[in-house]
Amino acid sequence: MSKLLVSATGLAAAAALAFGGAGTQAAASTTLLPAGHSFAAKLTGKATFVAGSTTMTCTVSASVPGTGANNQVPAAPANHNDAGPVSATINPPTFSGCTTSVFGVSVSVTANATNGAWTLSAQNGAPATGGFTIPKGGVVLKTSGFAACTITASPAGPTAVNGAWTNGAPSTLAISGAPVPATVTGGFLCPTGDQSATFSATYQITDTTDPAQRITVTG
Repeated sequence: MSKLLVSATGLAAAAALAFGGAGTQAAASTTLLPAGHSFAAKLTGKATFVAGSTTMTCTVSASVPGTGANNQVPAAPANHNDAGPVSATINPPTFSGCTTSVFGVSVSVTANATNGAWTLSAQNGAPATGGFTIPKGGVVLKTSGFAACTITASPAGPTAVNGAWTNGAPSTLAISGAPVPATVTGGFLCPTGDQSATFSATYQITDTTDPAQRITVTG
């Protein structure tokens, strides 16, 4: 049972997608286009969370524009950075259609922006990279059935997890085996304390202001 709940922390990882640089070289200049356009990030295929021999899968996940300024490419010139990534605040992603490989245990997940903003960031390069940022405690996952536990992702502060950005129609952000910290509380069947898991998923990034255009990363 403890393996299940460790993998449940991976569900929290789904929302912990975040841009983060690697290496010691200076970051290349980045431009995110089209300036000022709104965008959606929607899961294509399945999001998979793995810990040990236990797997959890979600079939629906998305961050979409609302009534405010979230999910919007910054207006020029803020959509360009001479030496680093370009970021945009986004609405917390939703997750649904989630199942676990362990019989008798269900799971639900809620994302929030209580302790800070979520962002999508993109960095030009070869290859380009990008991701989502989860603020402190930005995802809370609850299991029910054989074990009732609460899993909180990114418990100590913002978490960064890299992905690969590919320009296209639509552009995609692919995350593969990304580690995410979490903490678990609950009854005696819960593996309480600090935990971790891995997350893999691909998101399509689409222009919702003008669906004929593409959200792209360049220099």
